[in-house]
Amino acid sequence: MTDKTKTGDVILVEKLFHAREQLNDEIGKVIIGQKEIIAQLLISLLCQGHCLLIGVPGLAKTLLIKTLAQVLDLNFRRIQFTPDLMPSDITGTEVIEEDKSTGKREFRFFKGPIFGNIILADEINRTPPKTQAALLEAMQEHRITTAGKTHVLEEPFFVLATQNPIEQEGTYPLPEAQLDRFMFSLKVEYPSFNEEMEIVKSTTYDINVLLDKIIKRADIVTFQHLVKRVPVADNVIEYAVKLVTSTRPKLPDSPEFINNWVEWGAGPRASQYLILGAKTNAVLDGRPTPNIDDVISVAKPVLRHRVIPNFNAESEGIDTDMITEKLIEHLE
Repeated sequence: MTDKTKTGDVILVEKLFHAREQLNDEIGKVIIGQKEIIAQLLISLLCQGHCLLIGVPGLAKTLLIKTLAQVLDLNFRRIQFTPDLMPSDITGTEVIEEDKSTGKREFRFFKGPIFGNIILADEINRTPPKTQAALLEAMQEHRITTAGKTHVLEEPFFVLATQNPIEQEGTYPLPEAQLDRFMFSLKVEYPSFNEEMEIVKSTTYDINVLLDKIIKRADIVTFQHLVKRVPVADNVIEYAVKLVTSTRPKLPDSPEFINNWVEWGAGPRASQYLILGAKTNAVLDGRPTPNIDDVISVAKPVLRHRVIPNFNAESEGIDTDMITEKLIEHLE
């Protein structure tokens, strides 16, 4: 890397740091609280990852994502997943059109809602696996194929899928292999008492909030490339890999509590996302390189859907977040 490139990257880090403060202020005009969720959504977007949001109805998940799209100058699309939703309802479909002047008929592709920058896949577990797979393929490849033709999706492309943790009747849970495609699994919690007071005040009056666009679409792509250029020390990578490999039971170095509580551990993709997340967390904080604390800060959302607790853990009320916390303590 030349000195000129280094200087350019330092300028970009500073630009992103200041933009983050402006983003928080602008989103705060509409969204009360949820600062950690907002930060993790931004990290995932800059890592070119995708997010799974889990929370009960009424916690403003849709409003949050829509607001994020507004301040980032991105096209927002919402897909309500239902049992009768077909893959073509997501990707688009070919329709025969007749040219009235010549009488000639030809197929024309009409784009589906997947052609946007920020896609909200609402209640993704309510639609059959075939339709889920159409979305997950687009997430992985950033393009779709229909009638033998490939259509590239516009960058940045960011999918946020929601799941309702309460109503599970008539749902199609995502298999572990498909869950692994999401960078983060985020728990959207209830607001605090004071936050809920503010929410009620701000939403029961006729107030029209105008939001400024803080980061342009092209700048987001530039920042995504910046994240990949951020250098990482070997000891930080070593810690991330050690954290992930320690989640795997029945290995020679596996901690005893992992053997007792874990059915399946996380795969290599978790290590990759820990480092990408740590890089982004550092540059958002105005620092040129991440440390181990940056890895720890993204550990729970990265591992939450990748470490599968066994029956022993469930019977003792132990969830993945608790296992991750204990593992971090074990590695100190």
